[in-house]
Amino acid sequence: MTRAFESIQQGLLEAVEFAEGKTKGATVHQFDAVDVKALRHNVAMTQAEFASTFGISLGTLRHWERGDRTPRGPALVLLNVLAKDPQAVIRALA
Repeated sequence: MTRAFESIQQGLLEAVEFAEGKTKGATVHQFDAVDVKALRHNVAMTQAEFASTFGISLGTLRHWERGDRTPRGPALVLLNVLAKDPQAVIRALA
């Protein structure tokens, strides 16, 4: 076996263990839920402006605001950072 295969195999075994609830050695990051509508109002943007500025589809944003869906993964991370320091995020994207 090649080193690449062994690395991939090890990663898959760890993923299976994690899925089975065996989290020893795993780093799990938890992020707070975000009130997306309140956050958008806080930065004084329309839905279209907010979606365009932060690379979110307008449909997805509307689902989040209605509560049909919740942000996950990188989107949730971005929204948490935006909630803590909106101007820093806006400056970084300018």
